[in-house]
Amino acid sequence: MTPEIRTERVRANGIDFHVNTCGEGDRLALCLHGFPEIGYSWRHQLPLLASLGYRVWAPDLRGFGQSDKPEGIEPYAIEHLLEDVAALIDVSGAKETLLLAHDWGVTIAWQFAAHRVRPLDRLVIFNGQAPGAGQRKGRMTLKALSRFLYVYFFQLPWLPERVFAANDFRRLEQVYTGAMAGRPERFTAEDLRIYKEAMARPGALTSSLNYYRGMIRGGGMRRIAKRGFPVVETPTLMIWGEEDKVLIPSTTDGAGDFVKDLTLRFIPGVGHWVQQEAPEEVNEMLGAWLQGQPVPGSPTVSPAYTGGN
Repeated sequence: MTPEIRTERVRANGIDFHVNTCGEGDRLALCLHGFPEIGYSWRHQLPLLASLGYRVWAPDLRGFGQSDKPEGIEPYAIEHLLEDVAALIDVSGAKETLLLAHDWGVTIAWQFAAHRVRPLDRLVIFNGQAPGAGQRKGRMTLKALSRFLYVYFFQLPWLPERVFAANDFRRLEQVYTGAMAGRPERFTAEDLRIYKEAMARPGALTSSLNYYRGMIRGGGMRRIAKRGFPVVETPTLMIWGEEDKVLIPSTTDGAGDFVKDLTLRFIPGVGHWVQQEAPEEVNEMLGAWLQGQPVPGSPTVSPAYTGGN
């Protein structure tokens, strides 16, 4: 019988979080989503993790979905986001913590693990910021820089919100079904409705974009670089959709220099939304790794990959 996914409210670090939850016990699997997602993005992994003995929490992060949305840029500083994760772990009363993260959640997760804000037993990363970003040597090429121009567009006041909300959130829909996806057909009309409804909530677009504004305008990137990036000691699994047009496979180059115990797997034909586009492959890899079994798939990109730097 498939474990049931429920929702509940969890108060942590002064924020009222809307949490998708599944399973019971004192082994916590905490799932951090990205932009422009919500906790719903982990729907395919919650039952698997629960069946492996975890109590799974997939919250809407602060500013997203049905969770609280503090006003302004400062509440979305990286320090507050780290405190949120720590508080959720504390409130759960867990004796063991598995942290999973995608996209923006990865930025939080790497900092959390590297600086050992709370003990972690395992870490799973899906298509997100490279480990040790800011510590790597060498300059970014113009082609690589062009992939991240959207981050600077998001710094503008009100215009990004207008673009996303126009024509019944058409741009938001294209984020999931356009070039960023390798298997756009995996997003149903119901999935898109849920994501649109989440972003249509009062304040949601601005507060979620404030994650990016906090990193650039708020100085979060500068503070992260100043803190440095200690080697992550937590055993880590990285699963990468190799058709991601922004976080291309070479993003992972040198990851082993920053992660002591790393298992890396690529999934061909899959884009940025890897755990939603390829839940079967992802869950097979995730389940094997968590149970100490050989992890299927390849640690290198497929011969068919044609992306570049």
